[in-house]
Amino acid sequence: MSNKIPMINSFVAGLLIPVFVLVSCKAPKEEKQQAKEEKMEKRIKLVRDDGQKKVDVYIEGSLFTSYMYPNTIKKPVLYPLITPNGTKITRKFPLEPSVGERVDHPHHVGVWFNYGDVNGLDFWNNSDSIAVEKRDGYGTIVHKDILQMEEGDDEAMLEVAMDWLAPDGALLLKEQTKFVFRGADDEYAIDRITTLTAQNGTVLFNDNKEGVLGIRVTRELEHPSDKPGIFTDANGIPTGVPVLDNTGVTGKYVSSEGIEGTDCWGKRANWVNLTATIGEEAISLVILDHPSNVGYPTYWHARGYGLFAANPLGQKVFSDGKETLNFELADKESVTFKHRIIVASNNLEKETLDIRFADFSGN
Repeated sequence: MSNKIPMINSFVAGLLIPVFVLVSCKAPKEEKQQAKEEKMEKRIKLVRDDGQKKVDVYIEGSLFTSYMYPNTIKKPVLYPLITPNGTKITRKFPLEPSVGERVDHPHHVGVWFNYGDVNGLDFWNNSDSIAVEKRDGYGTIVHKDILQMEEGDDEAMLEVAMDWLAPDGALLLKEQTKFVFRGADDEYAIDRITTLTAQNGTVLFNDNKEGVLGIRVTRELEHPSDKPGIFTDANGIPTGVPVLDNTGVTGKYVSSEGIEGTDCWGKRANWVNLTATIGEEAISLVILDHPSNVGYPTYWHARGYGLFAANPLGQKVFSDGKETLNFELADKESVTFKHRIIVASNNLEKETLDIRFADFSGN
């Protein structure tokens, strides 16, 4: 009896060993497959570069935009904006050398979010060109942290933290902004969802025309104009131009209310579409307001020379004094602004944009 038991145990053990081997071999294969799937690049990719102070956003391998916070400008921005067909539609000045571009308003950089009068400080117009003796009247927005990054096939998300600072370093507002990037075929989009929280007392946004979400576009998206200006010449040197050459300049604003051209300035609308043609590419650059925003529907601070901005807070100047907002946040109180920017290699029609607005309004 005692001799048989070990024989049986050996037989059973012999059966179990191959099973164990099979199981142990299978696990690494599953792990490798899972690791391979995790390493596969998502269609919308975020590349963080702390040394260059930026996060690049790629859609199907092509750069769409970058979140940038260099020391040479007074707020973080998205720059550049690039269409699905690969055309840069933001002005290069002052971040890159350029030819044939206006050199006015050095604070107009890419896509930004700030305001012209926050507790009496001008955040909108601040830049390195401000004389040192006048800088006590200007505020600065400083990038603090990248809170979250998520890549994806349908969308990617970047969440960041910023501080709104007075010239003496006093903290007025904490900003937390979520960027959601989407894109397919000939239409890309960015949702900017920004929450501002008052710090160290009440924060007053006095009515002011300079705000809030702004984009400075390339020359081709401007409205044709016969006014003289200062432009970069063939060597990139600012030069006075008495008579403008409007060749290839085809920009035109169209609002959800059917208002066109520079008449969109100072009018309320759910959205405004800036259309143009560069080469053979039809382009639409659209900003959508959101019904939950303060001051909805926003007024549009849209200029023919290339400033495209939505400003829900500066109601007094846009209404010729008939309305006044002077929006205020109590200490530790928060407000959230939602906007969607659409960049399309296509001339988007009103019917399409009304659908896009209805979709965004539901978020």
